[in-house]
Amino acid sequence: MLNLKWKNAPTKYKVRCVNTNAKKYLVSNVLTVGKEYEVKNETEEFIFIIDNTGKVGGYYKEYFEKI
Repeated sequence: MLNLKWKNAPTKYKVRCVNTNAKKYLVSNVLTVGKEYEVKNETEEFIFIIDNTGKVGGYYKEYFEKI
């Protein structure tokens, strides 16, 4: 599975979390507003970062801003 290799993949760029106001899912327990995260992969709708749990997770781009 490709996502298992993403944790050790080079960082594409960094983002800062700007909100955790999710409409459908609870993300405030794995993301911190104001914290910077390394982007490991991205699609049109999602970015994949190493979150507060230390694992790679996929989140909507609307939670972040590029640094």
